[in-house]
Amino acid sequence: MWTDRSFFQNTVNLVFGSLGDAVPQSFVEDRERLRGAKFDVAAMRAAIPQMRDQYRAHLDWIESQLADQGDWLCGGLPGLLDVNAYMNVWYVRSNLPVADELLKGFSRVRDWEQRMRAIGHCTRVEMSSADALKLARDSTPQTAVMSDALDPNGRKAGDLVEVTPDDYGKVPVRGRIVASSAQTIAIARHDEVAGDIVVHFPRAGFLVTPVAA
Repeated sequence: MWTDRSFFQNTVNLVFGSLGDAVPQSFVEDRERLRGAKFDVAAMRAAIPQMRDQYRAHLDWIESQLADQGDWLCGGLPGLLDVNAYMNVWYVRSNLPVADELLKGFSRVRDWEQRMRAIGHCTRVEMSSADALKLARDSTPQTAVMSDALDPNGRKAGDLVEVTPDDYGKVPVRGRIVASSAQTIAIARHDEVAGDIVVHFPRAGFLVTPVAA
């Protein structure tokens, strides 16, 4: 909720405001369809001073956490929190020549950035989009059926629902519940291109709406 919302939105505004006219119009139009609102690069550019302030505050949170925890944000080993927070540092590093200036004064963040980069991406194998879709069509989802006995709304496996983000990109995904818990919900659906699939969503930040069969 922190890294994907307030931190990421701040990072996006800082990067695209700084890139200015270099942003392709096709990308702008795609983001406007996703957001359902104007992707206003000029407004982002005007907000750069505020975005720098906000970005610095987020970096200071990472710096403080590392001072308390050590090499990684949750202690002795890297985890998902490190990955989620790092994407915002990586995004600025990859797109803005002023990254070093923005990271000035955050020595622990800079050292952590180097450790994250050194992890790498394991073994990467190229695959065409057509091959990836064929693999999906030929595969069977393995998610085990599991109902949440404590679901406050009485939802259970097999119920037909729509799951929709509550911030932007509010495109509902319809399917039948396969598994759910306090933190996640997985729904089964059939896609004309990818075949039978199970889509997993967080519960926080997503709305689950019942659908009449």
